[in-house]
Amino acid sequence: MSPDIRPILNDWPFEPNDVTVRIVTAGDGVELLQMRLDLGLLQMELSGRPDGARIQNHESLLDLHRTLQKRQEEEGPEDAPPYLLEPEDCAALMREGAQYYHRYVGFWKLGRYELCARDTERNLRLFDFVREHARHDRDKMQFDQWLPYVAMMHARAVATPLASMKQFTAAIGAIDAGIRRIEQFLAEYNREAQADQVNELLFLKRWRREIAALAEEDAPAAQLALARIEQEIEEPEDPIQTLKRELDEAIAAERYEDAAGLRDEIQRLEDPPPPGAGLG
Repeated sequence: MSPDIRPILNDWPFEPNDVTVRIVTAGDGVELLQMRLDLGLLQMELSGRPDGARIQNHESLLDLHRTLQKRQEEEGPEDAPPYLLEPEDCAALMREGAQYYHRYVGFWKLGRYELCARDTERNLRLFDFVREHARHDRDKMQFDQWLPYVAMMHARAVATPLASMKQFTAAIGAIDAGIRRIEQFLAEYNREAQADQVNELLFLKRWRREIAALAEEDAPAAQLALARIEQEIEEPEDPIQTLKRELDEAIAAERYEDAAGLRDEIQRLEDPPPPGAGLG
């Protein structure tokens, strides 16, 4: 079999203004998620770590760190130092988290909301773990900067099918949980005054008002209104697209040092890591 993937790419055009994803069935019957990129594609498992790797008999690097942290607390002396993540650990966890990011974006596009909710919740647990155990605050912020977006996507993944089934009270509960998560994040960083600048929070609050209004309407009108809301409501920009736009602006303004940093950040988020990266 030829290693050349051009026939696949030629039969599946890249759409630069959309997320181009599909689920295919491999020769062994296993379903795989594929995401088309401008210069190729990503292929991901539907469950477990997206690249299919197991890290020292654990489903993910995060799970391994959680095991090591628990073991240290249970087996170490009472005065043992806390479990700490070094910068290289955080970098490997960030790369792993990016794999789940690509997958949940694909699930969202395909309407596989339960799987999108699973992966967004997983990355939120990752942020919590890093916030608790990273040695350096700068590493914590590298993860936490994405929390509003992931919390919003999780709320959408849970609430969208509920709203479609006219379970509006449950949908509002999921949206409220996302709002609380973002507001708690702002409080932890003393940024409550900037709440009206957080697009993800504004999105969820507006969506909540719209869903609450639907609950007061009759069923046919509610269904029509729900379809209108999903089309009209403007969602916050994808974080990688935000970075790419900022990169273009930095280059245009000849801020090359800023551009280099943005380029590194994009690469960290887009490049999948080698299996087992971070712990040898």
